[in-house]
Amino acid sequence: MDLGISGKVALVTGGSAGIGLAAARSLAREGCDVCVCARNPERLADAVVELQEFGKVVHAVLADLEDPAAARRVVEETRDVLGPIDILVANGGGPPAGRFEEVGLDDWDVAVQRNLLGTVRLIRTVLPDMRSRGWGRIVTITSRSAREALDGLALSNATRSAVAGVVRTLAREVAGDGVLVNNVMPGPIDTERLRSTTGDEEALLKRGQSVPVGRIGRAEEVGDVVAFLASERASFVNGISMLVDGGESRVIA
Repeated sequence: MDLGISGKVALVTGGSAGIGLAAARSLAREGCDVCVCARNPERLADAVVELQEFGKVVHAVLADLEDPAAARRVVEETRDVLGPIDILVANGGGPPAGRFEEVGLDDWDVAVQRNLLGTVRLIRTVLPDMRSRGWGRIVTITSRSAREALDGLALSNATRSAVAGVVRTLAREVAGDGVLVNNVMPGPIDTERLRSTTGDEEALLKRGQSVPVGRIGRAEEVGDVVAFLASERASFVNGISMLVDGGESRVIA
C-alpha cells in the first residue's frame, strides 16, 4: 500500500532508539525526509547512519525537550535543513516508575516538562506552518497508561493521559485546516525500558505469555502504526488514541 507521504518532512523526537527510531525508520521507508531528535549523541549518530540506508535526507538534532527553549530550536533547525515539517511524531521517553508516595515533586516537574509540556511546545511550534499549508499530521506516542492506570506508574498515568487529552481537544480544533492529530498507546514492546523493568529473558518471555497474542510486541510494529496514522491513507482518522498492545488492555472504549 502506498501511504502517499513520499517527499514529506517528518520530525521524530526520541528518535535515536526503541519506538522512536522504529517510527523514523517506517517513515523513511515510505519516502519521508526525516529529522530525529534525542539526548544521546552517540545513539543519535548511529540512528542517522541507519536511516540513511533508505536513501532519504536525514538530519539529527541533539536536544532535551525538558528545556523550554528546545522545541523551537529543534523545529527551526529541521525547517532550515529539510523544509517545513509535515509530520510530527512526539515521542517522549517514559518517566521513572514509582507509586504516588514514592515520587517527589522534582520528579513530577521533570515528567510534566518532558512528557506533557515538551509535547505541547512542539505542537504549538509546528502547527502554524501546517495550518497555513493545509496539511499536517501530528502523532503522539504515549503508553497504555494513558487509557488504563497501571500500578506503580503514577507519573506515567498522569502525564500520558494528559497528552491524550491534548490530542482529543486539538483534533477537533484543527481538522478543518487539514491537520489530523492522533495518539498511539503501546503496550509491552521489546525496548530497553521494558527489559530494564522486567529482568532477564525468562522474565521477558513470561511477560509475553500474559498478552493474548502470546508475546511482547516489536518496536517496528508500533512504528508502522505511526506511519499509517501520518499518511494519506488515514485521512479520516482523527482524535483517536490507538492501543498497540496485543489485546492486553481490558478497557472497553
